[in-house]
Amino acid sequence: MAKGLIWATAEDLARNRGRVLSLYCQILRSLNSTKLPMNFAARLAKKAEARAIFMLGAEEESLHNIEDLVDSGVYALSLLREGEIPKYIQ
Repeated sequence: MAKGLIWATAEDLARNRGRVLSLYCQILRSLNSTKLPMNFAARLAKKAEARAIFMLGAEEESLHNIEDLVDSGVYALSLLREGEIPKYIQ
């Protein structure tokens, strides 16, 4: 992050862009897993919910909050890969 600032600059946002897009794609792919006990309609609903979460997160401007959101996304992805549905998406 840039020089200990609290608010994200264009450089910070550009630096995190690839990481966030990769996380977004991995979460959507993981929601298609056959390990998850969901039918087709539930999968579509969870994908829409994940998209909404990422859209709301895109408006965040605080560096600390962005890091927390990315960490939460990584944790949710690890749960999805184990076949569990994270609570905030349930």
